[in-house]
Amino acid sequence: MDEIVDWSQLPIELWPKIGKYLDKHIDVLRFRSVCESFRSSIPPSHPNSPSFPLKIPHPVYDSLNNYVNQSTVYIVEPTDASSNSNLEPLAPSSSKGWLIKVEETKNQPLSLLSPISDRKLSYPLSSNNTSTMVWNLLDYRVIELCKSYKIEKTTRFSSSAIKVAFYPNSPWTSVEDCVACCIFQEGKLGSIKHGDEKWTLVDDKNFYYDDVIVFKGQFYVTDKWGTISWVDVSSLRLIQFSPPLCGFGNKKHLVESCGSLYVVDRYYESSEEMGRNYVGRRYDRDTYMECFKVYKLDEEWGKWVDVKNLRDRAFILSNSCNFSVSTKDLIGYQENCIYFWDTYDVRMYNLDDHRITMVNFNPCIDKTLWSRSPWMRC
Repeated sequence: MDEIVDWSQLPIELWPKIGKYLDKHIDVLRFRSVCESFRSSIPPSHPNSPSFPLKIPHPVYDSLNNYVNQSTVYIVEPTDASSNSNLEPLAPSSSKGWLIKVEETKNQPLSLLSPISDRKLSYPLSSNNTSTMVWNLLDYRVIELCKSYKIEKTTRFSSSAIKVAFYPNSPWTSVEDCVACCIFQEGKLGSIKHGDEKWTLVDDKNFYYDDVIVFKGQFYVTDKWGTISWVDVSSLRLIQFSPPLCGFGNKKHLVESCGSLYVVDRYYESSEEMGRNYVGRRYDRDTYMECFKVYKLDEEWGKWVDVKNLRDRAFILSNSCNFSVSTKDLIGYQENCIYFWDTYDVRMYNLDDHRITMVNFNPCIDKTLWSRSPWMRC
């Protein structure tokens, strides 16, 4: 086991087989960056892979088009090689990483987004503040957490989409194999495949869907009662997956964490009931404030479990996707908390004491880096 292996001496025919097991674009990029033989062994992606922004029909006006934009959430962790980078003077001496969100469009520079609010951020500048600071990703560990999708309106007619899921999407996926599921503002659930001229309504009886995600290679949706179903994309039928949650919240969010499916029930309490637990803004007596309850689906017994503690995890409810992170790996995030966007600010809900605090800096970095790097502001 202590023998040093020279991987470059592996038979050439093995490299394409190894490369095709990489199902994330960042891993393919890093694989091809190792050396010329690695780069020539596999292409960057399938020749007909999805290219974003991806044009799709408008859900209401057939003569118009919308475009789906893709963003990717990454954890960027320092390594020994990064200690000599131009970011090191700003970064703390820690092995923890930063959470970043990048919007990817064809033939356009990458856009840096806030992981929670989805607001576009300016690029970092070098120490003389005259040129863009460059990250050499070979000097950092880059881990892809998830992808998110948004439908951007191109005319004065709103797309009315509130949540979009897209699957499959790997470097080796052809766009002809991809399916998009969307929840519209009216609570309707729609689906569209490549080549379709219009959206298809999946369920014409229930117009109360709250969220849709991809979980274990399937589309899963939840309605306002917390009943989860998965979408059979071949027949566009819904198969009930869970009993009703019967939560009293106004909106249900689906979150995948450590291989399990969670529902975050988002509801409101009056300031009179909860005002002393709120920090960061003054409210009138008639104002209602957001609260959260978390439930985990026990798939073996088919029942809901009330979750009081996320342990070292934090849940992120962003505008375009929901995901969980390990706070042990990240700078600025607090365990057993839910981070969310409430139209105006990024806020944090603590499940320990049920307090809500306004996050005054982007939690993907620490306060030192925040104060010296305006490019990370929300």
